[in-house]
Amino acid sequence: MAAQPLTTHSLFLIGEGIGASRTPAMHEREGHEQGMSVPYRILDALVEHLGPDDLPEVIGWAKRLGYSGFNVTHPFKTAIIPHLDGLSDRATALGAVNTVVIRDGRAVGHNTDWCGFSRPLEAALGDRPRTRVVQIGAGGAGSAVAYALLDLGFEHITLLDLDQARAGLLADRMNALYGDGRITIGSDLAAALDDGAVGIAHVTPTGMATHPGCAVPTELLRPDLWVAEVVYFPLETELVRRARAAGCLTVDGGGMAAEQAVEAFSLFTGVPASQSRMYAHLREMVGG
Repeated sequence: MAAQPLTTHSLFLIGEGIGASRTPAMHEREGHEQGMSVPYRILDALVEHLGPDDLPEVIGWAKRLGYSGFNVTHPFKTAIIPHLDGLSDRATALGAVNTVVIRDGRAVGHNTDWCGFSRPLEAALGDRPRTRVVQIGAGGAGSAVAYALLDLGFEHITLLDLDQARAGLLADRMNALYGDGRITIGSDLAAALDDGAVGIAHVTPTGMATHPGCAVPTELLRPDLWVAEVVYFPLETELVRRARAAGCLTVDGGGMAAEQAVEAFSLFTGVPASQSRMYAHLREMVGG
């Protein structure tokens, strides 16, 4: 008799300061819609006093208790890699993991951040030119966004980050994958935008409810630019609001948040998630 598919998939998210994450609710709601129980808990490293040295114990605990997997966020996306039993090709290329699937006692790392950013942007761009783009931010999801941009066929990225060493490491990784000179490091946003840029990818916490502000001065926003945001709480960040007012095509962070969850749900459960339901549920939660 063939094995019956699992109807319960226990999951969790590990990271710092993640109490307000909408990821658990998205997975639980989608599981309910598909007739599955998907209990999803938060493992806040700050609350539980967990650090990188505790990751092997966390993975072992997840295996013993029968978890189907877990999501990973700051500051563990790179630190967890040496403790996993394997990596997908994308996670290997990016050097970062945000999704760990547990099957047959093996914990395998994946990265769904890159497609989370890529799919909404590709849908919005249509036939717009894919030439030069400015990326602000090399930390956190920076590698996934850069990878997504180059995978979409953009010719060149000018990367700006306050941490020049971090930006250099990201540029080296992507240039090794896509060819020398595809990413260069910049220090002047205005000059980078004037150098034939067709869009801006914003990949810093600026604009979050806990990090208010705008990373791009209003006077640098032009109607011929598109602006893509990774922050999704709130959906209309100050940057998105100003860019819309300036006539820019905008892609808010809701698409990335929903799409990475769509892909992760499918990996965890083996069942395709409904993109439209996850989008709708996220926007309902964050007021979009």
